[in-house]
This record gives sequence, structure tokens and C-alpha cells, in this order.
Amino acid sequence: MEIQKNILIVDDDDNFLEIFSAKLKAAGFDVKTAEGGENGVKAAKAIKPDMILMDMEMPDLNGAAVTMKLKEDPVTKDIKIVFLTNYGDPRIDAKNTDIHFSKELGAFDYLRKTDDLDSTVSRVKEILGVE
Repeated sequence: MEIQKNILIVDDDDNFLEIFSAKLKAAGFDVKTAEGGENGVKAAKAIKPDMILMDMEMPDLNGAAVTMKLKEDPVTKDIKIVFLTNYGDPRIDAKNTDIHFSKELGAFDYLRKTDDLDSTVSRVKEILGVE
């Protein structure tokens, strides 16, 4: 039997957390949520998830700052972080810049919040190596 993967979603939008959490749970993931960057750091240390889906724009501590904090901590440095953004230029050259920026910060990848949820779930499965 496949071991259930743990995902932490860090965002400041309750509706997004609820919708995305439900979609990932329906796909078989164990999902926890944290509202805002500070809570995200605390939750990541407590849960040690397999992946963090991290909003980039949050009022208290943005996704880049949270990622840097987590990557500096031996307990959380190896967690796969994937940025969630409302940005994301569809042009390939701009997309490559976004991917490069994400990786420079220590993130594994980035996903646009506006993408189809099914394709986003498929990408999460692909990153975590689950069917």
C-alpha cells in the first residue's frame, strides 16, 4: 500500500485553503493548512510535510521569506516547496524566468493558482512521485 503523502498549504486566503485542501484530500493526500507565513513556518516545523504549497503574496511574511527561513533550518531544509502564485506569464521566456527565480530561492517549482485544479493535482503527484 502506498504511504500517504503529507502536504501543507500555506496561504492567507481561507477560501483558497478550503477549496485546494478538499481537492488534494480527494486525491488521497493528507493535507494540513496554515494561514499566513508565520503560521506556515510553525506548521512546517511541527508537521514536517513531504511538500509545502506556498503562496507568494502574504501580508505577514511572504512566500520567499518563509522559504528562506525553512531552507536555513536543518529540520525543514529538505521539504519540497512549490510556490503558488497568481502571477505567471504564459509566455515561455517569462515562465522560464519565474521557474529560475523559484529555484534560486530554494523552491522546487511554482504553480499558478489560476491553473486547472486537476492539472495542479497531477503536477503535485508527479513531483511527489505518486500515482
